[in-house]
Amino acid sequence: MAICSAGVLKKYIEMKKYLLLIVTAATVLLFPYCSKTPSYVTIKYENPVIRHNCPDPTVIDDRARTGYFYAYSTQNGISESEECVYLPVYRSTDLINWEYVSDGFGPGRPQWEPGSRIWAPDINYINGQYVLYYALGVWGDGRRSASGVAVSDKPEGPFNDLGMIVNYATTGVGNSIDPCFFDDGDNKYLYWGSLGKESGIWGIKLTDDGLHVKEGAMPVKLGGTRFEGVYMHKRGGNYYMFVSADACCIGKESTYHVVVGRSDNPLGPFVDPDGNIMIEDSYDYTILHGPKDLVFAGPGHNAKFITDDVGNDWMFYHGYWNGNEYSGRCMLIDQVKWTKDGWPYFEGGAPSISGDGPKLNK
Repeated sequence: MAICSAGVLKKYIEMKKYLLLIVTAATVLLFPYCSKTPSYVTIKYENPVIRHNCPDPTVIDDRARTGYFYAYSTQNGISESEECVYLPVYRSTDLINWEYVSDGFGPGRPQWEPGSRIWAPDINYINGQYVLYYALGVWGDGRRSASGVAVSDKPEGPFNDLGMIVNYATTGVGNSIDPCFFDDGDNKYLYWGSLGKESGIWGIKLTDDGLHVKEGAMPVKLGGTRFEGVYMHKRGGNYYMFVSADACCIGKESTYHVVVGRSDNPLGPFVDPDGNIMIEDSYDYTILHGPKDLVFAGPGHNAKFITDDVGNDWMFYHGYWNGNEYSGRCMLIDQVKWTKDGWPYFEGGAPSISGDGPKLNK
């Protein structure tokens, strides 16, 4: 065995250190992003995700500002009663587990239409403030049922009511409820409308702040008179109009279901894959309906889609549930999938019982 002198051994050790430094530096240069691989959390869900009355939900991804998702629903309770919550507000970090936060209106609720109830809110963030569109509904009186707008600097409210934005007197549209805001990047729009021969689904341009109908704008009819709960979505160069059809609110017997049409223009015309026009009452391109086993009944009135952190679209909507004996419309979640030719669909065409939820950054 050769025996090295102290000097040779020292040079050998220094050379090894030098080579180690070179290898380390090369590794960093060649693989600079190894430690930055995205990490996602997926939580399994069981429908419904809110298991009490939470009809006509609207949901916003507010993580960039507050770290939460927020959900809102139609008034829960009888007006003027002590237990009534006029604008239920919930929040979540994962879209599956929700906690009640506040009554976004409380005693300061809109009352510009006497004897009305607050229905079908639509939450948005526009020009640095939270903008909430809502309906003041008078059951059975379409000419008094209308929509308004309110603003807040916080997602949980309180929301300051700015009053009516569309009604029968200003638009000629009866049942002017279920408002939905949409910004296509060039113009801002309001969509609204419901059931009844004087109603249907309509759209109109708004001012840049989203708080008023644009001067000179005229309403355009887009959908038939058996539809309500409109929601507009843009994907690629296409616009998709989602609506809910038929009986919404008769428990286990509800026939509510989700229908969609597509157009290359935000003001239509909207058609199905065969070219049938959505303005006709016979139109019925259904993508979500109640299952035959009636675990859920009357699924519909969906919120704007939430896109998770890997690009999957998710839809919140309401439905009756046999788990609470169809007591109230609960909030459900399901993933929206897309065909190769650009049409949305749901696995099985009915609400899921459970599954893997949205993928969100850790």
